[in-house]
Amino acid sequence: MLNMFEVNETNKMIEQEKLDVRTITLGISLLDCSDSDLDAVNEKVYNKITTTAKNLVAVGREIERDFGIPIVNKRISVTPIAMVGAAACKSPEDYVTIAKTLDRAAHEVGVNFIGGYSALVSKGMTDADERLIRSIPQALAVTERVCSSVNVGSTKTGINMDAVKLMGEIVLATAEATKESDSLGCAKLVVFCNAPDDNPFMAGAFHGVTEAESIINVGVSGPGVVKTAIETARGKDFEVLCETIKKTAFKITRVGQLVAQEASRRLNIPFGIIDLSLAPTPAVGDSVAEILEEIGLERVGAPGTTAALAMLNDQVKKGGVMASSYVGGLSGAFIPVSEDQGMIDAVSMGALTIEKLEAMTCVCSVGLDMIAIPGDTPSTTIAGIIADEAAIGMINQKTTAVRLIPVIGKTIGDTVEFGGLLGYAPVMPVNPYSCEKFVTRGGRIPAPIHSFKN
Repeated sequence: MLNMFEVNETNKMIEQEKLDVRTITLGISLLDCSDSDLDAVNEKVYNKITTTAKNLVAVGREIERDFGIPIVNKRISVTPIAMVGAAACKSPEDYVTIAKTLDRAAHEVGVNFIGGYSALVSKGMTDADERLIRSIPQALAVTERVCSSVNVGSTKTGINMDAVKLMGEIVLATAEATKESDSLGCAKLVVFCNAPDDNPFMAGAFHGVTEAESIINVGVSGPGVVKTAIETARGKDFEVLCETIKKTAFKITRVGQLVAQEASRRLNIPFGIIDLSLAPTPAVGDSVAEILEEIGLERVGAPGTTAALAMLNDQVKKGGVMASSYVGGLSGAFIPVSEDQGMIDAVSMGALTIEKLEAMTCVCSVGLDMIAIPGDTPSTTIAGIIADEAAIGMINQKTTAVRLIPVIGKTIGDTVEFGGLLGYAPVMPVNPYSCEKFVTRGGRIPAPIHSFKN
């Protein structure tokens, strides 16, 4: 039973420490929308989404009102569209029509993003997968709310380097196709290794084929709450610090569990998972970087940063799994540059580089996220960065991802504004030396020896 102290404590977290439920994401299977006729596919997709999700936004607002818990986003994830459109789509342009249908459905039901314009190619690409991937630049240029992801590797299969090379080209083409808006299309495109089936966070969400017909996944976030809590542990040893983080993560996750159960009950859709990630925003006081600095770093990027992040991530997970039986998705700490004011400040003063961020991704939830780079960066360099992150994920049996934004017309030292939760970012330098001969070898990097567990 909740007591009055716990109620007041939760209210304080919400009102003063920026605790929120970052997203309720409704996963919808579109496998039954496949058809050999493209018009039929589009009609089925639109009808399925608008019928299943018709009450999602209204229910989210009701829960906000009834419980006083901010729910920042209401989103939808769908079955990877490369599969859904395989029989009907004979060209990249055919897939773009489905992207437009997804966008139209998202507008109709009022969600802010719809994820799942995706392909899973960790071992090889079908013709349909390649057609979807080649359609991504145009699809993201002509839609507003569609998000795209491609999984290019896994611990079980290795890394598909043909797909990695192609994604380097696609990221750059997407930047060019959306250059009038500072290459914003790339902010809606993620390249994964070990992508989870149940991630509620954009831009990487899709409804995995292992999932039920529809499912409710909730992403909860509270960097400000964690920072405030660990202020009470200043000067204390790591045992005290870790206990403080675990207890706080437990409380944050319980809020998400409440929202997820209520959304499930009111929508009559099964509850899937809670993703207990610490997801920052550009708002002051809502920063993972500030948590790390409160732990004892002068600036993020200083020696000790990777160790501090590893400890934070682990304690968040330990606290969260005690609060819910169904923790999934990514769950841990996000380190996006443009969406975290502390990260932005660290980059601006030279404390944080892409190389240090890469080291941090070995122990955080995802990977190189929302990083603006010069628009003239070669596609092979982008592919090399994707390969490096995929290797970290493959060897360490964890999810890693890359969301780079080569901003056309911008160079090192410039700043790019994305707006809203996407924030702004200084354009960061990348290593100028070429990896073209490596990237263009073709084929697949084999899975590591520890993947063979049958």
